[in-house]
Amino acid sequence: MKKTILWCLLVLLACPGVTGFALGDDYQTGPGDVLRIIVYDNDDLKAKVRISDTGTIVMPLLGRIDISKLTITQITEKITSLLADGYLVNPQVNVFVEEYRSKKVVVLGSVRQPGIVELSGSITFLELISRSGGLDKDAGESATIQRTTSEGEKIIVIDLKGLIELGDISQNVTISDGDTVFVSKAGMCYITGEVKAPGTYPCGNKATVLKLVALSGGFTGKASKSSIKIVRIVDNKKTVLKSVDLYTPLKHNDVVVVPESFF
Repeated sequence: MKKTILWCLLVLLACPGVTGFALGDDYQTGPGDVLRIIVYDNDDLKAKVRISDTGTIVMPLLGRIDISKLTITQITEKITSLLADGYLVNPQVNVFVEEYRSKKVVVLGSVRQPGIVELSGSITFLELISRSGGLDKDAGESATIQRTTSEGEKIIVIDLKGLIELGDISQNVTISDGDTVFVSKAGMCYITGEVKAPGTYPCGNKATVLKLVALSGGFTGKASKSSIKIVRIVDNKKTVLKSVDLYTPLKHNDVVVVPESFF
């Protein structure tokens, strides 16, 4: 009965128009997106442009503009600034996304339909899980999002219990192109970073960081063994345990992060 209630809540939260999570001006554009640009009282500057593979667009008067990885708000501000620099007095610019590029996200673990999901436009974690058939019956209490950023790999931990059972909508993060989403099984732990086989492994009674490292094939040559972190859900809040040793006991749904050594 409890699983049914949680599943119904998940579907309700994931329905477009109910969550209200479309990002609009905060959407980060990318190659393939088509933008509609309107400059009020200047019809000759209106444009419909597709972002190139290098992150640029071409506008009348301004020529080629680099908008790589900018949001709609940032693009609007940049075009406004360029037009105000010797071209127009107090230009009024609006930018809209006419067509969204196709983004690919990998969903693994305890969902009913794991695999690659192709999406258009902005989407939240709950919407993605809904499109993957919902949570499986053996789903644990956490999920992880592995994301590649300009600063390196980033791991985002989602507290499923807090999100679905307690309605903590702050956990319903926006999914980015190229994300890998993993929904843990009950009684499992996740290890990522500088180990030979990152992934999810059993962490029952008396499991330690050392055991999880061994199950994942051991450290790589780049591992910083003195800077290992554990991300743990405590009282429905994410807690980061820093610089833990190899004999630290693990709890179900822990995420062990082995960073790279820079020395």
